[in-house]
Parts: sequence; C-alpha cells; structure tokens
Amino acid sequence: MIRGMKAPSFMDLALKAAENAGKSGEVPIGCVVVRNCEVVATAANRTLTDHDPTAHAEIIALREAAAKIGSERLVDCDLYVTLEPCTMCAGAISFARVRRLYYGAADPKGGAVESGVRFFASPTCHHAPDVYSGVGESEAARLLREFFRERR
Repeated sequence: MIRGMKAPSFMDLALKAAENAGKSGEVPIGCVVVRNCEVVATAANRTLTDHDPTAHAEIIALREAAAKIGSERLVDCDLYVTLEPCTMCAGAISFARVRRLYYGAADPKGGAVESGVRFFASPTCHHAPDVYSGVGESEAARLLREFFRERR
C-alpha cells in the first residue's frame, strides 16, 4: 500500500494506469481505490486481455480492494477513475458503498453518473457516493482522444 499521498496524486496513479492500458491496446481507463490515505487497489481496463466485458478498471479495482480489506463493503474508501463510470460500474460502486467518487473526463455517451441514466440519482439506487467530477479531466480526455485517433 502507498501511504500518505495527497488527493491529486491518487488521480495521477489512475492516469498512469490508464496510460499503461492504452499502450497495451486497452481503452485507457485507470482506477485507484484509497482507504485512510493508502492505495489499496489500482487497476486498468482489461476487457480485451481477459476476454471479459465486465473487466472495467472500476470493477477490477473494487474486487481487489474488497479482497484486501476482507469485506464487500468499502464504506471508508474513495475511488478515483479517469472516466465517468458506466451504468455497470456505477452500480458496483453503489453496492460497494464507496464513500467518494472522483472522476476525470465526462462520458456523455456511456457515462451514468452525471450523464445518461444518472444512476446515483435514481430512486432505486441504494447508496450514492459523494461525487467530484473533472479531477484530472484534461489529461484523461487527452489519453482517450489520442487512443481513438490512432484507431480511426
């Protein structure tokens, strides 16, 4: 675990994970789970690598954090992710009872936090974390733009 980092540094770790994912051909999205100012999990998208449509950075990081903590409830954890979570990931964040969500770039097409279905505002949502958008937004958006530009 990495101890004592400041909040912007946690997003820097997520951005680095995203950059590495992009270099390996995955969509460049990275995620970090933090508890008591300690990194407990870092992940990047692995849908192609794992042949798994659910292998989003958030899902992988939540699974790793839950295993390390020994609980499916991550009530005292914060999640940093480079792109606005999709509906699946927002649901997992809610079920894990994540305390705070920090994300970089908005995703008007696939996002489900402040775009699309706005999952946390749904009356059927059991838990909504505090949400902070735009953290590391320009760098996250740049990684995604460059990744998709190279593929078109």
